[in-house]
Amino acid sequence: MAPPLQTVSGKKVPFPDRAKARSCRQAAMNNIRHLTRFDLALSGIERALGTVCGAAVESRPSPAAMTPEPHLEDGERKHAAGLMRVNHTGEVCAQALYDGQAALARDEATRAHLQAAAAEETDHLAWCAQRLHELDDRPSLLNPLWYAGSFAIGALAAAIGDRTSLGFVVETERQVEAHLHEHLQRLPESDARSRAILTRMQTEEAQHAANARARGGVDLPRPIPQLMRCASAVMKAVAYRL
Repeated sequence: MAPPLQTVSGKKVPFPDRAKARSCRQAAMNNIRHLTRFDLALSGIERALGTVCGAAVESRPSPAAMTPEPHLEDGERKHAAGLMRVNHTGEVCAQALYDGQAALARDEATRAHLQAAAAEETDHLAWCAQRLHELDDRPSLLNPLWYAGSFAIGALAAAIGDRTSLGFVVETERQVEAHLHEHLQRLPESDARSRAILTRMQTEEAQHAANARARGGVDLPRPIPQLMRCASAVMKAVAYRL
């Protein structure tokens, strides 16, 4: 039986074969989903370069977008910039941790969860970078080092198992939430723009911790959270200045 005809530009031509079209779409989707290890490695390198080179682009407007720029004395501006540099470095580390964990996640749902959280962290990274620029300052000079170390830690956690990896997310985000609370107290009182960014970040970090716990994240052994706090303290002290 001849296929039905349709009129296109005054000519009679066959309707497209819908089954064949569906087959082509499915094949295209399969090609997208089944990336090779080389493809994934290239994607990871691209993300790493974008993170450490300041190429992060936000998908949501900054929480500070509607807040006027405050007048800051030189000392206040320098102090606010130091704090925001620490927060920017923290987001570089967060990107690296999530990238390392997603790279070795055993379950596709866990990988998707980590990648979704990383997308919000990309917004945080971009917001902090914007604020640093507004304060006429720069990111940490050691960001490539922070990224490499954090990626290795994230990959190690994922290699142990998904539940441990998610537990690492829970503990990390709890510590970040506490750190942001401290910075909100230390910011110059008039710096409402930085405060708006950190407040939104604090809320979302707490949600990341809750989500990871709900997905089965386990409590980490006692020495690990303390070691994480010590490493974080070193990073904050150095990034504030460098």
